[in-house]
Amino acid sequence: MNGFEELDFAKLDTSREERTGFPEVVFCSGKTDEQLKEIYKRLLSENGSVFGTRALASQYEAVKDVIPDIVYDKDSKVLYKGRGDFVSPIGKIAVVTAGTSDIPVAEEAAKTAEFFGGNVLRVYDVGVAGLHRLMARMDEIRTANVIVAVAGMEGALPSVIGGLVKVPVIAVPTSVGYGASFEGLTALLSMMNSCANGISVVNIDNGYGAGYIATQINRLAVKGKE
Repeated sequence: MNGFEELDFAKLDTSREERTGFPEVVFCSGKTDEQLKEIYKRLLSENGSVFGTRALASQYEAVKDVIPDIVYDKDSKVLYKGRGDFVSPIGKIAVVTAGTSDIPVAEEAAKTAEFFGGNVLRVYDVGVAGLHRLMARMDEIRTANVIVAVAGMEGALPSVIGGLVKVPVIAVPTSVGYGASFEGLTALLSMMNSCANGISVVNIDNGYGAGYIATQINRLAVKGKE
């Protein structure tokens, strides 16, 4: 066994879950419909589930031809089958956004965490322009094992949350904002320069990466409480 399956256009990592605790996830963007259909069929057959990010509605229609009950979320653009349908959620991961416009990236994080077995608390549109909205939910947010804070514009939300909680905060800059936000670069640099402790930062619009890391932290927290 070499741990992967050879296709003409891809090498599917069939042993990834054994090595890392997570099966291979499909990045749908840039793949043809035929490539995606074959990848989804093979991964579903191998793992009993399949999860992909950045899928177009047209790709969903194509994959549905071979997996009729595949699920597509048009906001987060995730395309998946399995796991979240039968895994009992564990722990708690809070996904928090500064604004409503940040929700698509936040949903990519939330659905990733849910697919991999996490119990997700969503707290949306509580940015620093109306800080009272965040403070009204802080008691609930503090019950989470890890917090994903998603923000565009100046990216201040993770710093504020980081000064109010005892758990790790994963900051996700989004490309939401006016010209000087430079498609998320301003938020990215702001988050990386945060003076609050306990904050890690993923790339611009990388909800999937945040959901993955949050799942790892949540699993460790649950294991530590057993």
